[in-house]
Amino acid sequence: MTRNIRRREGFTLVELLVVIAIIGVLVGLLLPAVQAAREAARRMSCSNNFKQLGLAIHNYHSAYNGNPIQGVGTDAGDGSHNWWTSYTTHNYWRLNALVGMTPFMEQQSLWEQITNPNSQRTDGNTGAGIGTPTNPWPPMGPTPQNIQYIPWTTEIPTLRCPSDPGKGLPSLGRTNYAVCVGDSFWRSMHGHLRPANPGAANNFSQHSRAANRGFFVKHLQTRFRDVLDGLSNTIAMGEIATDLGDFDNRTRAKRHPDRQPAQTAIRQNPRLCIEDGTMIDPQRPQFWTPGALEGASKGRGFRWADCQNAQSQVHTILPPNSPTCIPHDSNGPSIMTVSSRHQGGSHVLMGDGAVKFITSSIESGNQNNPVVWRNGNDANNNQPGAKSPYGLWGALGSRGAREVIDGEF
Repeated sequence: MTRNIRRREGFTLVELLVVIAIIGVLVGLLLPAVQAAREAARRMSCSNNFKQLGLAIHNYHSAYNGNPIQGVGTDAGDGSHNWWTSYTTHNYWRLNALVGMTPFMEQQSLWEQITNPNSQRTDGNTGAGIGTPTNPWPPMGPTPQNIQYIPWTTEIPTLRCPSDPGKGLPSLGRTNYAVCVGDSFWRSMHGHLRPANPGAANNFSQHSRAANRGFFVKHLQTRFRDVLDGLSNTIAMGEIATDLGDFDNRTRAKRHPDRQPAQTAIRQNPRLCIEDGTMIDPQRPQFWTPGALEGASKGRGFRWADCQNAQSQVHTILPPNSPTCIPHDSNGPSIMTVSSRHQGGSHVLMGDGAVKFITSSIESGNQNNPVVWRNGNDANNNQPGAKSPYGLWGALGSRGAREVIDGEF
């Protein structure tokens, strides 16, 4: 009696290797697509954050008949304090527009924590020092770099772009969204600041009136009616990448070799830091050469509540993702542009609440042209009221220079 036995055949080693190779190729092909899909989702989430901030600005304007103020807060009442110094008993007009917008972006509890005397410290100290039951923080808090004041260390999800991985010290609560102060940086760190000296106050105000023509002006409340170019043609806010502790020239400034005297040279040529020849690494153009960087705590977007240049202001002079440019300190006359971790450009929020993605190659006019300022002239195309020297990009940043935006961007 014979029995038929059927052999069960399996894969050979060669066939198995072929299958593994095919799977590897497919994974290799799919991985970039998956990464691209994830970035697209992050970019959409970033855009949605900006739309929320646009709604907050419009709701604020409806409530107070004006935009939230960039550079507002409390002072000692005698006008004798410095706007760059740290204080615990007041904030000396150092708060930015985002602080006033907190109740309008579903952060009412944080707003109440800021506006009322506060007896909590980051380190939990309950002794007799500032920020304790016996000596609480004042309403509206201390200056925004104080790490012991809990609201300033709070990370607000609406203010963070998911594509930006920055977190942790030496930053406090970060922001990826900054207000637009226009197409001239000259005295944009002063704005309409009114020091005790009447002569200095008048000088600051005249310079600001001539040069600071963005949607926001530091220490001055603007209104929708001031935007003569139209809300849909004027940038209200721009995206910024925060510093990761590297030498990225978009996110942490490098001091110009000439230091403070260079502020006049930068005014006459906004590309001075780019064309210097010693500042930017020729092998890696997005990074500085080593040395002379600003302090580590002054990275871009490191303090969400601070109105100072590096923290929450952008100019429409150099195109998106260009290097920052400072003489000796970003608190002084400095160029801070839009930047992001997205590929090829950055988001901006228009005055009407629309969110646009601006490419880094946007038409930006003559980048070597002096910026508009009080003593500008016809020969340099930078007299007060002049058309922006920086093309479409500059035109989008100025609220009332009567430039015509005749196409999509």
